[in-house]
Amino acid sequence: MFVLRFERRAARRPEPGSRRAAGPRSGFTGRTGAFPCAARPESVPVPRYGLSLMTNRSPFGKILPRPMENQTLFEKVWDSHVVRSEPDCPTVLYIDLHLIHEVTSPQAFQSLRSRGLVVRRPDRTVATTDHIVPTTGQTYSITDPVAAKMVAALEKSCAEFGIRLYGIGRPEQGIVHVIGPELGFTQPGMTIVCGDSHTATHGAFGSLAFGIGTSEVEQVLATQCLLQRRPRTCEIRIDGSFKPGVTSKDIILALLAKIGVDGGTGHVFEYRGSTIRALNMDERMTICNMSIEGGARAGMIAPDDTTFEYLSGRPFAPKGLAWEEALAAWRKLESDAEARFDKTITMNASELEPMITYGTSPGMGIPVSGRIPEPGSLGDASQRDALAKALAYMDLKPGQPIAGRPIDTVFIGSCTNSRMTDLRQAARIFSGRRVSPGVRVLVVPGSRAIKSEAEAEGLDRVFRDAGAEWREPGCSMCIAMNGDELGPGQYCVSTSNRNFEGRQGKNGRTLLASPLTAAASAVAGAVADPRHYL
Repeated sequence: MFVLRFERRAARRPEPGSRRAAGPRSGFTGRTGAFPCAARPESVPVPRYGLSLMTNRSPFGKILPRPMENQTLFEKVWDSHVVRSEPDCPTVLYIDLHLIHEVTSPQAFQSLRSRGLVVRRPDRTVATTDHIVPTTGQTYSITDPVAAKMVAALEKSCAEFGIRLYGIGRPEQGIVHVIGPELGFTQPGMTIVCGDSHTATHGAFGSLAFGIGTSEVEQVLATQCLLQRRPRTCEIRIDGSFKPGVTSKDIILALLAKIGVDGGTGHVFEYRGSTIRALNMDERMTICNMSIEGGARAGMIAPDDTTFEYLSGRPFAPKGLAWEEALAAWRKLESDAEARFDKTITMNASELEPMITYGTSPGMGIPVSGRIPEPGSLGDASQRDALAKALAYMDLKPGQPIAGRPIDTVFIGSCTNSRMTDLRQAARIFSGRRVSPGVRVLVVPGSRAIKSEAEAEGLDRVFRDAGAEWREPGCSMCIAMNGDELGPGQYCVSTSNRNFEGRQGKNGRTLLASPLTAAASAVAGAVADPRHYL
């Protein structure tokens, strides 16, 4: 048996005018010594594909590749981050990047204080405010006292422990899974964790990224390591070309409808095939984002020229010689030709239609041209009961078409679909059209940078002219803990990732769909097929 060692030491009082004294708004030099922190123990190996602060030439340092054969992408990243492994015990896994936000971090920081611990690697920790910040107005005034307290707690902790914070008012602020890639923190070969279920988003870059709980947030803050059991591997091979009106969101909803919410339990998905290779990074992030909804621990896509082009020039991506060294290592991050997966699932993208959910789990999805399924058509009694319960909550009848179902609200945003590709798709539908009377539409960009870019393209005017609300960045109605929520019994076509009971407001009813389908439904005033509007 073994244990993770925590380091206790007296808190350092920063010198006046020092970088740490400047608090969470201070810059970051990329040097190991930028913030006082414990050195990494000698027993922790330098990740072969991940990133190591062994040099100050880039924020996350030099890549040290070592050739490996007949391994999957997951196995290459996992094996290069193992600190210690023993039979019948969880593996001690080194974490390259820890993303935190205001909701799942306060308890972890308070526990550190009560135990006299420090943050071991503040230089590998990045914070933002996103979950409970309001998306109305320019001042981000937080009227909810609980929310205000959580934001203040994060600001205090980041200042105290020397953690970089992109908080309210910062030009880099946004949803944690949007700004990580946007700023270049997310890079191929990394291990990345966050106290949020949809951390798998970052796997689109060839990183191993997954969500963790609050106690695990504390564990990573204190040790920069995490106890994990090695998952199995699952290849998701998707080939073929999209038909008009079909997007990456439809791919992942179709996959979930095929495998259910537990089809990937105990596995890490690797998405492969010609369809995946043809996607841009925004579209790849949408797919990886919802891997957890199929039960998978994470979702990954091997990096390629599309990945490298996206990362080039990002603020925290390697520069100069470090960039060339990084590329040399990153190009090795693909599953070997002879690598074997524990299981394989195949799909033909050319057979897909625009998808939408009808129940209370992301796996309850059908083509937008389809009909609500009959519970009696399911062979398993527990599945029949679950479907009957879901339809009762959604007030939908078996056999009725999903298209034409009147709606109250449309939400376009979240860490799944709030990037430029998503906003452009929605604007394509809204251009020259009006939102149906009685329908409320919220369009919420994923970050301040995306908001600025969209406004430079004139997308905000397209949305406003159509009658939609153009909001400030944040998680918004995805989670309904920030003032954006449904009323009881209201229907919302949403581009977010979960449609659980009450997810978007008490007794609210969520229909998950792509930005195209959401925008088309907003114009129609009911669930609509986007192909009729293209």
